[in-house]
Amino acid sequence: MAIAEKIQGFITQSSWIRKMFEEGIQLKMEFGAKNVFDFSLGNPNVDPPEDLKKALRLVVEEDLPGKHAYMPNAGYPETREAIADFLSLEHDLTLLRDHIVMTVGAGGALNVIFKTLLNPGDEVLIPAPYFVEYRFYVDNGGGVTRIVPTHEDFSLDLKAIEGGINEKTKAVLINSPNNPTGKVYDAAAIHGLAEIMKRKAREYGNIIYLVSDEPYRDIVYDGIAVPSILKAYPNSLMAFSYSKSLSLPGERIGYIVAHPECEHILDIMGGLTLCNRMLGFVNAPALMQRVIARVQGMKVDVEIYRRKRDLLCDGLASVGYTVKKPEGAFYLFLKAPIDDDVAFTRALQKERILTVPGSGFGGPGYIRIAYCVGDDTIRNAIPGFGEVLKEFK
Repeated sequence: MAIAEKIQGFITQSSWIRKMFEEGIQLKMEFGAKNVFDFSLGNPNVDPPEDLKKALRLVVEEDLPGKHAYMPNAGYPETREAIADFLSLEHDLTLLRDHIVMTVGAGGALNVIFKTLLNPGDEVLIPAPYFVEYRFYVDNGGGVTRIVPTHEDFSLDLKAIEGGINEKTKAVLINSPNNPTGKVYDAAAIHGLAEIMKRKAREYGNIIYLVSDEPYRDIVYDGIAVPSILKAYPNSLMAFSYSKSLSLPGERIGYIVAHPECEHILDIMGGLTLCNRMLGFVNAPALMQRVIARVQGMKVDVEIYRRKRDLLCDGLASVGYTVKKPEGAFYLFLKAPIDDDVAFTRALQKERILTVPGSGFGGPGYIRIAYCVGDDTIRNAIPGFGEVLKEFK
């Protein structure tokens, strides 16, 4: 075999999102882009805010010495300070720039976190459904993934989590708002999770970290708020990306924030800073760090995504699907009318509708629909969804 067996296996596991995206390219070449309804990729289609574009132009035009040079591995001090000041207000907690490490998006942040925390064989507990690449990030850090179920409505199953934690557990990884379900874990669930983790940490005499992946933190609807893990649990770290909140996925800019009361906080911050370089990320992009320092608290118009959510959910309900509207992010995790989610995905593809099987996210029997697409794509896909549903009734 030309490549490592492990990587060959990972390619198979991770193929569904990219596979559907690539098949969509072929369908668009054959039928024309407007006749293919591609819901496969969570690529934001809402423009960044105008004030961000202005900030970017100002940064590009500034005449600064060393503008494109290396900076401290943790990121520009002024950028980290701006983020710390904003988060201190948002989380009602005193954070300093020394608790922030700038990263190459949330994916980079999670890889740096797990490289820093995990010894070989340490376990990371993850509720399903989950973002497919989490398994790979844990493996990159030498860890082992342990999957636990959620409730039928995708809320945290605290009993399952408590049963899944053992003497090898080093971290619990959550993602809220969740990709692929759009579920927001409420304050009661987060505080319940924190109490379980404190109790289990005492039982086993180990530190158990709560790691929260929050790139969709600002994309929430209907007055729902995302609880602060930092307020709930001292041994916590949060990974954030501006990819969704500011529609900047291609710029790969994010950060890690560690709770100031994390045990061994100086070692943790030193490890995060070193691993940022050791893993090859080196630094988060210089220009975007300068831009981000100027736009704290800014976000895209979430109302646009809310309208898209309602357009999709109401449309699917009108042709016979049972739909519960997601609370955040821009995904609908739709129950398939048959157990075989792959077969259902293939049936939709015959109507030139591209979705992703839930099996790829640890949620068999569902499909993920990314509704960060044009309104016409949503409207024009609804009849096809209806036709496919008829086949299985």
